[in-house]
Amino acid sequence: MEVVEKEILLENVDLLGFYGVGNENLQLLRSAYPDVRLIARGSSIKAQGDPATLARVGAIIEAMIQEVRKHGHLPSERVRQILLRMQESAALPLPERGPSILRTVSGQVVMPRTEGQRLLAQAIETHDITFAIGPAGTGKTYLAVAYAVRALKERQIRKIVLTRPAVEAGESLGFLPGSVQEKTAPYLRPLYDSLEEMLSAEKLAQLMEQNVIEIAPLAYMRGRTLNHAFIILDEAQNATRLQMKMFLTRFGHHSKIVITGDLSQIDLPRPESSGLLHAIQLLEGTPGIAVVRLSESDIVRHPLVTTIVRLYEEDAQRHR
Repeated sequence: MEVVEKEILLENVDLLGFYGVGNENLQLLRSAYPDVRLIARGSSIKAQGDPATLARVGAIIEAMIQEVRKHGHLPSERVRQILLRMQESAALPLPERGPSILRTVSGQVVMPRTEGQRLLAQAIETHDITFAIGPAGTGKTYLAVAYAVRALKERQIRKIVLTRPAVEAGESLGFLPGSVQEKTAPYLRPLYDSLEEMLSAEKLAQLMEQNVIEIAPLAYMRGRTLNHAFIILDEAQNATRLQMKMFLTRFGHHSKIVITGDLSQIDLPRPESSGLLHAIQLLEGTPGIAVVRLSESDIVRHPLVTTIVRLYEEDAQRHR
């Protein structure tokens, strides 16, 4: 077996944040890939092993570097998630993998990894409006953002618009301190996280400054017509019927819409008033509109997430 050596430099990275307390993060990497010899000396890691495995380890280390640069630290649980994602991707037989969408900043290939995700990918490619319904962790938003970024890179669109309803939990946004952007930032953070995996920090900042990528609360969509755009409405189960109608009528020429949501996580005072639930009942079966339902079998996060979702769903059914 061919053995090669590769040196990876940890440039502009907080070393304690990268390695973890007691080199815990490095030990996790060694345990996951025992056939690879890892020698860490400060800001340099030398890796020895076969070329294919070494490429996977290099991609994982790059993903770890990006995490530290974004957040300043790297919890061991996040390292486990990165390792799990890489191992699951490598374990999938090639004929069963879905079409490659794009590569992340760390070099990982974004592609559908379950049957539900493959159906979602097919729907996004062939329909103007796609509803993606399913529990947390099924990759609904992540896949939608990946398709939006690819469409922008291939000049199929001129603009990406990402939006979410800002559901207030007991407090009015108007009384919270800070600017509008500061008030709404927590609602929109998950959308930034997905974009930061697919675009470099410099490129993302440039595109947002040029208003090519826009992230805003759903209320800010009123009165607009979006042409040549890829528009994603996330957490749509918390949009009211009027908000959903307003959003869908923003649809312009040469645009594509993806609407994601989880009908088991409606935070509105009256769940039956959910605009997502109403829109599916009203629009499913309309030509040009697809409704894709993902299930707990499509969850690609930590295996415990599948168990948690199942137990909560069983509990909800008992109460119903």
